[in-house]
Amino acid sequence: MDKKVTSIVAYIAPIGWLIAFLAGDKEGAKFHLNQALMVWILSILSGVVGTVCAFVPIVGSIISMVFGIAVLVFWILGLVAACKQEEKEIPIIGGIKILK
Repeated sequence: MDKKVTSIVAYIAPIGWLIAFLAGDKEGAKFHLNQALMVWILSILSGVVGTVCAFVPIVGSIISMVFGIAVLVFWILGLVAACKQEEKEIPIIGGIKILK
């Protein structure tokens, strides 16, 4: 896979990220691989927070909804940047570098 396809596949699903990491152009798409990894980690954390906050009726629902919307917005921003072949960091979590 070339750089653009690898970048886009990384955002499709967590399994897509794994496929992009293992079979794609890692060096060319390293920026988007890192950004997509952060989105997927935030998505998992959102599920955990949603589960924990489910015990608090109204506040838990609001917190869970805010996390879910944030993940969706970050995912869309990253996917659009990958489609345009731009290296725009995702707000808040984009500065975290896991892949060197």
